[in-house]
Amino acid sequence: MAQFAVCTDRLTRDFASEAGPIRAVDNLSLEVPAGIVFGFLGPNGAGKTTTLRMLLGLLEPTAGRAEVLGLDTASQAEQVRTACGALLEHTGVYEQMSAEDNLEFYGRIWRVPTAERQARIKELLSHIGLWERRKDPVGKWSRGMKQKLALARTLLHRPALIFLDEPTAGLDVQSAVEVRNDLAALAAREGVTVFLTTHNMTEAEKLCSQVAVIRDGGLVALGHPDELRARAGGPRVEVFGRGFTEDALSLLRARPEVAATEASNGQLSIDLLGEAATAPLVSLLVSAGAEVEEVRRGKASLEEVFLTLMGEEE
Repeated sequence: MAQFAVCTDRLTRDFASEAGPIRAVDNLSLEVPAGIVFGFLGPNGAGKTTTLRMLLGLLEPTAGRAEVLGLDTASQAEQVRTACGALLEHTGVYEQMSAEDNLEFYGRIWRVPTAERQARIKELLSHIGLWERRKDPVGKWSRGMKQKLALARTLLHRPALIFLDEPTAGLDVQSAVEVRNDLAALAAREGVTVFLTTHNMTEAEKLCSQVAVIRDGGLVALGHPDELRARAGGPRVEVFGRGFTEDALSLLRARPEVAATEASNGQLSIDLLGEAATAPLVSLLVSAGAEVEEVRRGKASLEEVFLTLMGEEE
């Protein structure tokens, strides 16, 4: 399993309860290639955080096994945590200390040599736009700034793999965008593998080159976002304009290449059964009296894929 950054084989975790064992993670088998941003998606309570804790050796599996960077997470848990970075539910930054002192503190814990540590602190704080604020007590910062500092902390010792658990949860829109942008830039620049848990489909769509979807602790889907989009339907045409009457829609639905249509507030979505020419469909709309202002080719969003997959499991 060592050629993958993360590999699990029938990983399972049960928790005791008065009503009997509760299965939080159910026979999960994954292979995460090195050097990618991997999205681990699922609704709240799906088993994402439990899986993450097992991968970090913080929780022993009930059954199955996992390797992280070629290390067994059960028997080599300390080595796993040394080799990786992690940003879980708390930032891990000390608010009474400055940003620079926070990173200095963690650099010493990671035993990063002094000269390298100082250069690395400047490098990371500069890259996320916080170098000029390095002397400020972190307690005076916004939540988004603290999260960016926590991301820098995670990368300080140059880990080959970082685990991020809902890194933009609770942030305002602007802060979330900034953290996502910093994460994407740093991941590409550092060449680090990122294992990202999230239930934010926009985040996954912007960052991840491969995603896994879990529900009730079990794997529902795994692949490139485009592969998953295919499960939510074929290509799509978005038409903007006016006059999308029921008669016009009926004519569209009669076409063999049209799977479904939906019109709302001046926008018409046409789901196709395969790759098909757009011009005949637009011509049909115009002949039926519609006013067409703009036409776009599109595809299902990852959010639609997610909802489709969750619906399949009902």
